[in-house]
Amino acid sequence: MRIERENPAHPREIVGTVNQTPPEAVDAAVRNAHRDFHEWSRQPVAARLAALGRAADALDAGKVELAVLLARESGKPVSDCRGEIGFAATYLRWVRDHAAEVLHLHGTDDAQGRITPVRRAFGVVAAITPWNAPIILSMLKLGPALAAGNAVILKPSPLAPLTVSAAAELLPATTVLHGGADTGRALVTHPLVRKVAFTGGEQAGRAIAAAAGGALTPILLELGGNDPAIFLDDFALTPNDFERLVLASFATAGQVCMAAKRLYVPETRITEFVESYIAAAQRILTVGEPTDGNTTMGPVVTRIAAERVSGLVTDAETRGARIIPLASAPPSDGYFLDPILALGAPDDADLVRLEQFGPAVPILTYRDETEVLTRANDSELGLAASVWSADEEHAFSVAARIEAGFTFINTHNRTGMSLHAPFGGTKNSGFGREYAEEGLLEYVQTTVTHAPAAFRAGGAGLPAGAYPG
Repeated sequence: MRIERENPAHPREIVGTVNQTPPEAVDAAVRNAHRDFHEWSRQPVAARLAALGRAADALDAGKVELAVLLARESGKPVSDCRGEIGFAATYLRWVRDHAAEVLHLHGTDDAQGRITPVRRAFGVVAAITPWNAPIILSMLKLGPALAAGNAVILKPSPLAPLTVSAAAELLPATTVLHGGADTGRALVTHPLVRKVAFTGGEQAGRAIAAAAGGALTPILLELGGNDPAIFLDDFALTPNDFERLVLASFATAGQVCMAAKRLYVPETRITEFVESYIAAAQRILTVGEPTDGNTTMGPVVTRIAAERVSGLVTDAETRGARIIPLASAPPSDGYFLDPILALGAPDDADLVRLEQFGPAVPILTYRDETEVLTRANDSELGLAASVWSADEEHAFSVAARIEAGFTFINTHNRTGMSLHAPFGGTKNSGFGREYAEEGLLEYVQTTVTHAPAAFRAGGAGLPAGAYPG
């Protein structure tokens, strides 16, 4: 069987196909990866890291062609696709330059004894990635896992399998399997899979966590978010800041886990905020063909996604929200939606309460900080958030009270990321971290060899039932 990937901008167009791996074929793939692991893990660390550097160079060299392919299969604007691929190469180089130091542990040899700790690879890692940022989210797993000496089986989303397959070919000890939930379940529960790393939606994350838990396999989960952006009463945003804020919500048509999804504005400043936001959106949002370099927002990924987001907007309007279109989608049979703001939606409207994952953003007013923090934290999700203020110290103090794994100050979404800052969620947004040293350490286990001083040559020994001193 083969998986066909349609173009979300032109659904009648099949961009490409990949072979689907049936569940019964997963066993052979994992056993082959296990053999790859034994060979790859014996390579010197320097050789493994050099391979990552070569892959980064190859990604950069091919990013123009790869970006067009990614735009066609995902609906993301081609300029964003180029940026994502370039950033993935940058991340691989960061791993190349930092992994050796992070992975090395110093032992001790003193009067207490000799302790030699070593960070060892798990073995075969199963990496399951989504469609919305498939290259960087794959490299966030492949880079550190391979640097540590693991072999990786990568299962990309069926909604964006083509570019990931091409990029993964650049890396050693990496196998790509395509398939749906059954293939993923067979992979996660295989006894030779020693670690699972998943990025995606909460429902799929729960299923994967349950399957991995049954196999006692450790797991890294980066799930969805319903990220609040809190504007304190002293916020001072320039026109450029507003443009950055618009794209913090509407990049990839709002289909980003860490997008700004709920905007909380002081009621005393709501009019000026909305006017400035609309003006910025009209300057920067161009909805259109993803392969056009002038497009800043393409279609959503599927017809089902479009219908879901439209339903959220209709429900909010029925419940009293005022809907403000920010740009017009082109006439097309593709899955295009007009980006909108919703003013006055109640907190229990699904557009506010759920992760929209589409180009529809509610703006909500508040009276004081205690109130806004209570409302912002009233969510089962806790991935990211942001605080905007002219007083950085005040912003940090407010951020400390937000229930989120990552809080941006005076920015949101990708402009606030750092290779040196660990990223991941709290509550139902997952656990484990990517980026930074923590992201490298997700793919190793610390093992220890210990010779207690009492039992070394010349040691005094200890009684059979003694506890260590």
